[in-house]
Amino acid sequence: MRETLRFLFGDDLVEIASCDPTRTVLDWLRLERRRTGTKEGCAEGDCGACTVVIGRLDAGRLRYEAINACIRFLPTLDGCHLLTVEHLRSAEGQLHPVQQALVDCHGSQCGFCTPGFVMSLFALWLNEAAPDVGRIEDALAGNLCRCTGYEPIIKAAQRLYDSAERSRDRFALAAPSVAKRLEALADGETLALTEGPRRYFAPASVDALADLVAAHPQVVLVAGATDVGLWITKAMQQPATVISLGRMDALRAIANKGDHLRIGAMVNLADARDALASLSPQLDELMRRFGGEQVRNAGTVGGNIANGSPIGDLPPALIALGATLVLASAPPRHCEERSDEAIQGSHARPLDRFAPLAMTELARREIPLESFFLDYRKQDRKPGEFVEAVLVPKPPAEALFRVSKISKRFDEDISAVCGAFLLRRDEAGLISEARLAYGGMAGIPKRAAAAEAALLGRTWDDAALAAAIAALPQDFTPLTDMRASAGYRLKVAGNLLRRFWIETSQPHVETRVAGLLAEAAHG
Repeated sequence: MRETLRFLFGDDLVEIASCDPTRTVLDWLRLERRRTGTKEGCAEGDCGACTVVIGRLDAGRLRYEAINACIRFLPTLDGCHLLTVEHLRSAEGQLHPVQQALVDCHGSQCGFCTPGFVMSLFALWLNEAAPDVGRIEDALAGNLCRCTGYEPIIKAAQRLYDSAERSRDRFALAAPSVAKRLEALADGETLALTEGPRRYFAPASVDALADLVAAHPQVVLVAGATDVGLWITKAMQQPATVISLGRMDALRAIANKGDHLRIGAMVNLADARDALASLSPQLDELMRRFGGEQVRNAGTVGGNIANGSPIGDLPPALIALGATLVLASAPPRHCEERSDEAIQGSHARPLDRFAPLAMTELARREIPLESFFLDYRKQDRKPGEFVEAVLVPKPPAEALFRVSKISKRFDEDISAVCGAFLLRRDEAGLISEARLAYGGMAGIPKRAAAAEAALLGRTWDDAALAAAIAALPQDFTPLTDMRASAGYRLKVAGNLLRRFWIETSQPHVETRVAGLLAEAAHG
């Protein structure tokens, strides 16, 4: 195990031997390095004022992403390249083209949110050659401004691409040398940090992860921290031991298995969007609205599932498709805690008590995703198990599939209700399979069994639709909370099912806000 956190901060190598496992990047920047350009607005990954850019190696390629520093834990930067707004100005004091474009287009008033906008546009600038207005707006959806208005900021992005040449950007020119420096940091060792009684582990292999989870069955597993981060910043929790999954490339793989996709638990939501879009344009739009770009860059498929939130957007869609969850663990009796007597008098450090043993083969268990959710925040995950992957069947060509999300704010908001529906019909045109899955209607993402039964053996018509809607109160007794009332949720659940019927029986009728806006934009 390596006991020193290492990452690049601009051109400098940072090495930290002791670190609070859940100290945020934002706090480290402002309190330790006095880099106050990175602001705290919401402390929950919602406003984008804290946006920084992180470079990491992805299959040997240097990849930069905008993320929220307010909920990103500092130790997760191990082996990465951190850039803040202060790094953009050259040593001679010249503004970066992104900054200059915002100056020229008057894209700032009070300036509090401006560094976050700069960094989001900088990440877009590094990664994409010619984004259209829609893509620019999407990249900025995770940044909120209360005084300037977004039009001059969007104009600044357009001017940037019209007037500057990306290939000559000093960050693009430095990318090969940065990649080599990051490769040198990728030693394959488990990172193990301590501060007082609190510990942080970041294994570099699935085998090492299995060892650690077996040794710490009640540990907090952290993927993208888009939810766990709020435990720290809002609930003020201080978990004793944290295991980060961010260094395991083996869990970032997406594989096309013919009739299904195998998506690793650490595939981020941005990459998952590309994969799921190949199955349905409905999934593409669902993932586009999955928080802001910073959240999609950090949040993961496995985290969204293992978190067990009843309003997670992804589980209803995957349940409707019939997804299977792959859970992994160390073999029984594989990793045992060493007794105090066994290490007493030796030169072993406290971390050695949980030193990984030689791994043979992981124990794996596959279950239907819908069976994983047992009760509110309670899942079918045995001690020592972790989510390794999800297997997503490709919907048959003849299947009818749609997914809808209703939220208070159209973009970058959590669902009040999410509905995903799949129907198959036999040769006689009668419904032979119905999978109606909802989020936000119960303490877990759940199928509407009574509504499904009301559809089986019937023609997909208005009468069948009415019967299914009438059956929904048998399936759900939703709660009233800050996002929606119980009555509203039940009404919306029926209306989403009606939208499904309209879209699959009257395809010429436009029912989507995004589609209507696109139609209006094109005259």
